[in-house]
Amino acid sequence: MKLFRNAAFAALAVLSIAITSCETDDDCTVVCLENEILTADCNCVPKVSETKEDEAKSGLLVSDETWTNDRIYILQGKVIVDNGVTLTIEPGTIIKGAKGTGSLAAALIVARGGKLMAEGTAAEPIIFTALDDNIEVGQSAGSNLDETINAQWGGLIILGNAPVSAQSGAEAQIEGIPADDTYGAYGGSDAADNSGVIKYVSVRHGGALIGDGNEINGITLGGVGSGTVIENVEVVGNLDDGIEFFGGSVNLKYGLVWGQGDDGYDIDQSYSGTIDGSIYIAGADSDHAMEIDGPENSINAGGLFTIQNCSFKGLTGEYADWRSNAQGSLLNNYFFNFSDNSDVELDDNAGVQANYLAGNIIISGNEFMLPAAVTDFASLWKDTFATGDDTKFKADMTAANSAVTTRTVGADPANFAWTFAAHKGALTGF
Repeated sequence: MKLFRNAAFAALAVLSIAITSCETDDDCTVVCLENEILTADCNCVPKVSETKEDEAKSGLLVSDETWTNDRIYILQGKVIVDNGVTLTIEPGTIIKGAKGTGSLAAALIVARGGKLMAEGTAAEPIIFTALDDNIEVGQSAGSNLDETINAQWGGLIILGNAPVSAQSGAEAQIEGIPADDTYGAYGGSDAADNSGVIKYVSVRHGGALIGDGNEINGITLGGVGSGTVIENVEVVGNLDDGIEFFGGSVNLKYGLVWGQGDDGYDIDQSYSGTIDGSIYIAGADSDHAMEIDGPENSINAGGLFTIQNCSFKGLTGEYADWRSNAQGSLLNNYFFNFSDNSDVELDDNAGVQANYLAGNIIISGNEFMLPAAVTDFASLWKDTFATGDDTKFKADMTAANSAVTTRTVGADPANFAWTFAAHKGALTGF
């Protein structure tokens, strides 16, 4: 008498079309389902899907699509998720960008009104990487590229209808997209706009040149609303900025930027969201951990961002540069491994001094593990304020923040065990 895996199937044993026997040994009394195979020790396990050929993608997606994890997708130039279209990407899917510069730079662009549902998991992250990366289906890391390899393709660009304050007004054209391409527009009046869900996504080796001195960021967020969920993302080895916010109100939780060529987290155009629990790891060519610019117009000029509970590991670049009407808060962050010459700078151009005096710039509860050569905590704070305000700034900063030998604030590195950075041992010291 054969044993079936549940009572329901026992009643149908005589129907060969309902159950397929996978019995391979006369001593086995187990019958497997059609989507299972029988192992040598008489157990039924799911069949493994066969890996399919790479699939090239280019141009405008005009209807909903799902990209599956049984193949690698190749971005041949720009791929645009059009208004009203949803692109769903399964956990564990690998997307590779082909080489190209200028108009041929590969990028995935989610236009206003489009949605990206990219929900990876810690065990199966979604990987955007270079065509030359030797990563294969089922893997989360290749072996031939590291954080020093960049500009191999473009990056990920998400555009939405949330408020921005651009020189052009309440709407603008995202950098890297020609002005006559309407899918590059961003900004609007819906602060709660929803561009989808992006979780456990790693973006590697991007930043292709699109013009003289103009590169694509690892992740670009233009006018992205708070209805969009962005959690557990990393950018590794991008030639330009790691993650840049052009206005909008989207929140970022557990982001990681490692080895970018310019700024780690770049804030512009009255961004009003919160960056929480995130990590920054400088590379040899990195500039600022944070570059902060404020509104460019009186329209939507009230946006105040918050960066909190984050950890920043420097090298030779700066802690942060507040410029061009910058406004917002840095709260309870931890900074370490920066150079003797690194500083937090507030420039008196286009209203930074006025914003500070009005209470629109708050820097408090942050901890700094200073280099051995830096013995004066007040020297960390740089500004070009008028005399008197300069003295007030330094006194305020040294009172509200502290130099430490052991941190009590910042990000929890355990949240980043899934990342390429963790795989490569880059979380040492956190």
